[in-house]
Amino acid sequence: MNRLDRINAELKRQLAIILRDGVRDPRVSGLISVMDVSVDKDLTLAKVYVSIFGQQGSVEDVLAGLNSAEGYIKSRLKNAMILRAIPSLRFILDTSVSYGMSMDKRLTELNKNDGKGSAD
Repeated sequence: MNRLDRINAELKRQLAIILRDGVRDPRVSGLISVMDVSVDKDLTLAKVYVSIFGQQGSVEDVLAGLNSAEGYIKSRLKNAMILRAIPSLRFILDTSVSYGMSMDKRLTELNKNDGKGSAD
């Protein structure tokens, strides 16, 4: 595991803790899971892929709240990590979980319909 992979893994772990403890922005609600973190080679930008479930507002509002809370999150990261500089954070919606759930639902429906067709 190279240095960049270790930084990605530690950022993911620390961000999950910070988001679990809560961000005070009222737009940030629901269950927010950090799915992946990808830091640029020069360590200036970290793309944080999150999935959001059970939010009160729209997903875009939650993402805007997370992006506006970047300063608070970076200050918590600075206390938790040993890095010369904490990269800028950009929160991006990861739709892989919801896509997987919708595909599972479709496959279940197809199996139900297939079973009805063969019984006739």
